[in-house]
Amino acid sequence: MRILFLSAWFPFPPDNGSKLRIYHLLRALAARHQVTLLSFADTPDACADLPELRQLCQAVHLVPISWYNPRRLRARLGLFSLKPRSVIDTFSPQMAHLITQVTQTTPFDLVIASQTRMASYRPYFPGLPAIFEEVEVGVLYENFAAAATVRRRFRHGLTWWKHRRYLVRLLRQYGVCTVASVQEAALLQQEVGVTAIVVPNCIDVAAYAGVTAVAQPDTLIYTGSFSFAPNHEAMHWFVTAVWPLVLAQRPQARLLITGNPAGRTLPSATNVTHLGFVDDVRPYVAAATVSIAPLQTGGGTRLKILEAMALRVPVVATRKGAEGLNGRHEQHLLLADTPAAFAAAVVRLLQDAALRRYLAENAYQLAQQQYDWTVVTPRLMQLVEEVAHASH
Repeated sequence: MRILFLSAWFPFPPDNGSKLRIYHLLRALAARHQVTLLSFADTPDACADLPELRQLCQAVHLVPISWYNPRRLRARLGLFSLKPRSVIDTFSPQMAHLITQVTQTTPFDLVIASQTRMASYRPYFPGLPAIFEEVEVGVLYENFAAAATVRRRFRHGLTWWKHRRYLVRLLRQYGVCTVASVQEAALLQQEVGVTAIVVPNCIDVAAYAGVTAVAQPDTLIYTGSFSFAPNHEAMHWFVTAVWPLVLAQRPQARLLITGNPAGRTLPSATNVTHLGFVDDVRPYVAAATVSIAPLQTGGGTRLKILEAMALRVPVVATRKGAEGLNGRHEQHLLLADTPAAFAAAVVRLLQDAALRRYLAENAYQLAQQQYDWTVVTPRLMQLVEEVAHASH
């Protein structure tokens, strides 16, 4: 089949969760079908003519991205529209024109639009069977549900009301939609009245097999770009509320943070190093004693946890951080939600090598059996065939 894939993220290099998901979806699709990729160029050096792309895609077209800026005039005018302001502000006439041009010159059998940013271009490929890939509602809903003041509740409530209303209409135009977790599926059903297919975030477990690193005792690691606000929120909580409790018992412990700081900083803290963006995060994770995922908000599933599992590094996470994964407390990872409990779990792992090995081996088996792309791909391919052929 000829498949048009619309991506909000340029998937090379696959250096964050969204890009990794898109990269592996493209790999799976390209093994059986002819894929054309239309993507926003989310970095200045994005290049359509890469060997990796040529192996996967028949053609690649890039359009400069416009990030959401709530202070921009059209975003401000969006306050008076029933559409979400982010949809109005980030709309690209260039992308709309490109989609129209490409679909008029190539007889595609299916369009896959990744995330709301790309799904919103549905009017520019009318009549084609289409999948809305990875609907996300968790963050916006949580912002509304957790609003602590009347002002914040009104602001987030209005954003959520617009987004929910917009999704109800948009999703009617798609043959099927997917989400990354059962929690996201349940929320979508509850709030929007739409049934979604769960395609979990996965990894290529085999790609982690040959990673070697010199063990760094008493070392914690957190991997995540601060351009995703929940990552910054998580580390602010950890550094201010949890880390002092850990150091009180393990003063030699150190924390490494990888990922783009995105202009966001953390309070000064002892033995904390922010490495920034690294070309390959795997050796850093493999060398660590414990991987942490102290997320407080956000949807989907955390690839950082799956990567640690594939590298046999034990994990301590909040329940929100581990949401969407079938990992069990005390069997695959340790779960803790308060500062004292999280610190105690970290210290416990730093002190107990046998527990580290037990959790790491169980977690590796879980990743291999449930969260490897080779396990999920057959269901994805079946879904693609069903949607494409439903219109014939």
